[in-house]
Amino acid sequence: MTARILDGKAIAAAVKNELSDRVAALRARGITPGLAAVLVGDDPASKVYVGGKRKDAAEIGMNSIDADLPGDTSQEHLLKVVHDLSADPQVHGIIVQLPLPSGIDPVTVQEAVDPRKDVDGLHPENVGLLALGRPRYVSATPAGCLEILRRSGIETRGANVVVIGRSTLVGRPLSILMSTKDVNSTVTVCHTGTKDIAAETRRADIVVVAAGSANALTADMVRDGVVVLDVGTNRNADGKLIGDVDFAGVSAKASAITPVPGGVGPMTRAMLMANTVLAAELSL
Repeated sequence: MTARILDGKAIAAAVKNELSDRVAALRARGITPGLAAVLVGDDPASKVYVGGKRKDAAEIGMNSIDADLPGDTSQEHLLKVVHDLSADPQVHGIIVQLPLPSGIDPVTVQEAVDPRKDVDGLHPENVGLLALGRPRYVSATPAGCLEILRRSGIETRGANVVVIGRSTLVGRPLSILMSTKDVNSTVTVCHTGTKDIAAETRRADIVVVAAGSANALTADMVRDGVVVLDVGTNRNADGKLIGDVDFAGVSAKASAITPVPGGVGPMTRAMLMANTVLAAELSL
């Protein structure tokens, strides 16, 4: 079996094209969606990622508000910046890029963001709405995973879904999202405390891997015809970007699989833009 490659770049381009139309409609009403990206310090990966978000915003006609702060910024000052952005009517969405420097509590900072502008979906209010089945903003990566499945025609209703990883950014919100009535999957979350992850993944129709380590999913852990979404970002010995999945082995058994790079990553940025446009629409 040769797996169908689920092209996140192409799907993200389609999403952004649709968002451009929504932005144009908002601008016609005198509202330009504004995304504020708060970057503290000089982490190279964070700078690249935030730069990509700002590029995406410009491409679809949104305003990008830059809030770049030095690495020695105090938590008190960062909270003031977040408070000011939350109060700014020109700002519809706020993201605070993680990781933050040591000495700054990310939870405290996330809770300081106006939940109506929390387009990362990390504020307790937005997490709670998701848990209640009434999501306002869904974290971008889980939302991107679901959008890939939907636009690729992959059935989720009644599917057995295994999520490897229980992080608050991906695993936990994705497990809730996949079990909502609209998606209607049966979800198992595997983590470091799971006794036999392979036993769980072998019975799965869909496996989403967000474990944070290379080769967390290998060919012997999946059945023929499985759909695999790889959320991982790792570097091999040659410095090449790879995911959490043994792509060569698993793709020989899967019916569909996302590559790394070019799979879930572009969708994460696209869904962040979608959340920001939604925030602008909700502000009307």
